[in-house]
Amino acid sequence: MGPAVNGAPPRSRSYDTRRRQEAAEESRKRVLAQSRELFLANGYGRTTIAAIAHAAGVSKESVYKGFGGKPGLVRAIYEQSLRGAGGPPAEERSDRAQATVADPRELMEQFGRFVAEVSPLGSPVFLLIRDAAASGDPDMAALLRDVDEERYQRMLHNARQVLGRGFLRPGLAVEEVADVFFMGTSAELYETLVLKRGWTAERFGRFVARTLAASLLADG
Repeated sequence: MGPAVNGAPPRSRSYDTRRRQEAAEESRKRVLAQSRELFLANGYGRTTIAAIAHAAGVSKESVYKGFGGKPGLVRAIYEQSLRGAGGPPAEERSDRAQATVADPRELMEQFGRFVAEVSPLGSPVFLLIRDAAASGDPDMAALLRDVDEERYQRMLHNARQVLGRGFLRPGLAVEEVADVFFMGTSAELYETLVLKRGWTAERFGRFVARTLAASLLADG
């Protein structure tokens, strides 16, 4: 800590570092928020880094440095969406439920609530990726393959967890359970029932919970 200048108290190096880190994190949050808004409003192809930077109050160079361009931004937005609406990440809460909930039907209801929370955040971004990939963008086609595979691996993880608890009816293979989870968490199902048919997220989550229970649990 150096001497005071003009009578002002010295500022510690750690304080300055913390302030810079906080400012950088706030800048990142603004970029992600504005990116999400612009991408979903205007589409992937029509949204530019310049427009995102202007809306977030940062330079284009800082956006490229932080995210590597539009594909990196979309991936970051999607991954942020999967964390849920706040607090501990949704995947962490899901793992805790799978390890601690004692009633299989209550666990399916928990899964439905997670879907109702995460789908309104993540599904529109997945659909953005899908549509950009369909338009011929190779970066989005690669990202679509990545996020689909990552989601399937997560569903395999969930399937192994619930099978290990002995919650499901006999005779189910882990791949079949994973496929049912994969269907229930799909953006395409959300698109059909919520975006096209006007269901609320809560109704959608209850439907997913009932579908999982009917498909995977023993009768009674």
